Amino acid sequence: MRQPLARELHDLLERGRDRQLRLAVTGLSRSGKTAFLTSLVNQLRHAGLEARLDLLPVAREGRLLGARRVSQQDLGVPRFPYDEALAALDDTPPRWPAPTRGISELRLAIRYRPARPGLLGSETRQLSLDLFDYPGEWLLDLPLLDLDYPDWSLDQQPTRGRARAALFEDWQAAVAGLDPAAEADEAHLAEIAERYAQGLRAARDAGFADLQPGRFLLPGDLAGAPVLQFFPLPGIETFTAAALEKLPPESNYATLARRYRHYQQRIVKPFYRDHFRRFDRQIVLVDLLGALNAGPERFEDLSQALCKLMQSFDYGKRSLISRLFAPRIDRLAIAATKADHVTPDQHPRLVALLEALLAEPMKDLRFANVPVHAFSLAAIRASESREVAHQGRRSPALRGIGQQGETLLLYPGEVPDRLPDPGFWARQGFDFPAFRPAPRDGGALPHIRMDAVIDWLIGDKLQ
Repeated sequence: MRQPLARELHDLLERGRDRQLRLAVTGLSRSGKTAFLTSLVNQLRHAGLEARLDLLPVAREGRLLGARRVSQQDLGVPRFPYDEALAALDDTPPRWPAPTRGISELRLAIRYRPARPGLLGSETRQLSLDLFDYPGEWLLDLPLLDLDYPDWSLDQQPTRGRARAALFEDWQAAVAGLDPAAEADEAHLAEIAERYAQGLRAARDAGFADLQPGRFLLPGDLAGAPVLQFFPLPGIETFTAAALEKLPPESNYATLARRYRHYQQRIVKPFYRDHFRRFDRQIVLVDLLGALNAGPERFEDLSQALCKLMQSFDYGKRSLISRLFAPRIDRLAIAATKADHVTPDQHPRLVALLEALLAEPMKDLRFANVPVHAFSLAAIRASESREVAHQGRRSPALRGIGQQGETLLLYPGEVPDRLPDPGFWARQGFDFPAFRPAPRDGGALPHIRMDAVIDWLIGDKLQ
């Protein structure tokens, strides 16, 4: 018991001295969380050597001495697989690291010289940076904490949109004749729940993001448990709240509502309490280009998912007391990832589209006086900017390696700088490709604007 207690006391003292920071890296599936964390650690490890960090003042001024991995605070949480991620990038041929399948954590000790040296002149300081990564599938469960089962059933419309509806046809057929007042058949409910889970998995694979419950997609040790055998109940709006409360405990409705409450209180609430409420800073990663490629229905789905996600976090300015005992997120970055999939002239448009997509949540954050900044970035750059000559004119292009190993030289198209209207989808002419990681020589990973993002997230702690 002495070692964990000593570690907790040390962390408490470091937070009091403002020398410990907890950063949450969040985002939905395919947003690039693993690539971002791998690059973040890699850039800080190579600071002062090969890392290109010109937009990070502490590095540009030669004050950033580097970073190393140290023992993390929570010994019950798996360590972020940094070495495995680098091994994937160094494979022949290079491949992208495997996506997150569970919670992971990593602690960095960052050494730097302060901008204003102390009396001894050569003073060095250290910042402990705790990095947290979570499966994107679990994040969208957080809004469930504000909804009871009838409200959640009304909120969930898994068949909205033609493409999405086609993925839930089997579930629709199975649930169509379910009487909320009839006595529950455990086997029948389990079969319907599995068909609902199959629809969620198919929707995820098809590029949809607004998917609940998240544990249906990554059940872990809950696979097969009754807590994962519930689903939205169509037609629930035809019952009054009083009528639903009068249904017997063994009814379909009462059984499903009981399982939902258990999931809400025993799965979602501890996850939020034990992890998300501990963060100081946060970055939300968004795969805008993937949603644009997928079309209007999936783009609108991403918009809804992000708005729900942004409402679930506790933002606000921190005092010393709140930093020690009630942390809240006091600085936020929102980043459109995979900026290397478009030419550099499109990067400002990518940021403008991201800001338009999250306009309402960002207004609320600014009203609450929470610093928030939008970026476009490529955590691990997989393409190079080029120019091609055609009919006497030079045009921007990208050069990279396709997923099948073919060399690509192309202009992917323009990114809209505002939310697309219906006419946009009819006339759009872009195709944002998927690149394979470029071979590397073992040095710092190539990137686009990781230095600017690092400065925004932790630069003020390295003064």
